[in-house]
Amino acid sequence: MARSNQLELVQLTKRYGETVAVDDVTHAFPAGAYVCLLGPSGCGKSTTLRMIAGHEEVTEGSILLDGFDISDLPPARRGTAMMFQNYALFPHLNVRDNVAFSLRMKGVDKPTRHKRANELLELVDMGRFADRLPAQLSGGQQQRVALARALVTDPKVLLLDEPLSALDPFLRIRMRAELKKLQRELGIPFVHVTHGQDEALALADEVVVMNNAVIEQAGPAREVFNAPRTEFVARFMGGHNVIATPQGKVAFRADGVRLAGPDAGLPATVTAVEYQGASVALTAATESGEELLALLPEEDFFAAPKSPGEAVRLSWDEGRANRLQA
Repeated sequence: MARSNQLELVQLTKRYGETVAVDDVTHAFPAGAYVCLLGPSGCGKSTTLRMIAGHEEVTEGSILLDGFDISDLPPARRGTAMMFQNYALFPHLNVRDNVAFSLRMKGVDKPTRHKRANELLELVDMGRFADRLPAQLSGGQQQRVALARALVTDPKVLLLDEPLSALDPFLRIRMRAELKKLQRELGIPFVHVTHGQDEALALADEVVVMNNAVIEQAGPAREVFNAPRTEFVARFMGGHNVIATPQGKVAFRADGVRLAGPDAGLPATVTAVEYQGASVALTAATESGEELLALLPEEDFFAAPKSPGEAVRLSWDEGRANRLQA
């Protein structure tokens, strides 16, 4: 059954001398949700995660979990668990003892902690590797062990710092599905830091986009993608065009752009064509120098293919254009 672990940041700030890494951030994370903190390097997402975990001191503001301020508690007493990017497994301990390590530190007896470690290894499909050393495992297997180790303390919130970045693309996609399934089974919030838009859209119930130490936009993944509020969010999420109109800046999806007939649409010159399997990405420059991206269905493009340097006319549904905040 899902538990109501509400994580809340209240005017959270982190300064390093004159540098503000996180600036007065207030946000309530939905209970039992998979949340991705998304943004470019240096935007403050990892610092925010580390403050929640207790690995970074809070300069100002507070972190609430189930209504209690955990800002001054040591990491082990917060009810959170962190899974690190590099997995940080002990090379001299076997898989079972790696998973049971924090229970050992708490003085839990060997049979009890081994029983709990074995249960979690079964949960992440690593039971048969319990006696192996980390060096005898693949990257994906090491990641599952790190996940089991983070969950062994029965945390109220699991924090994941770019957990898939070390994996090859094929394994990354497989592990995404497993993380999502595991989060649903456990019913606790997962807060996952990534700079990959695809990863965030695939995993997140809620996407929190950070930029320049603040939250630029937060909401359901589909809403953030379809209705970006600012130029930064539209460009960072990808798949959008941003242009200036007499009424202000607007964003519209690249998969809604079509090649128009000779008397319709906006004139432009093709600058690049990239085959992507089910679609073809056609980039074109308008007469005013703005660059537009059209994601065209493969069969449409190859019915009348275009090459760089060719003149085209592009159209889109004005009704689906999204007005951006200044």
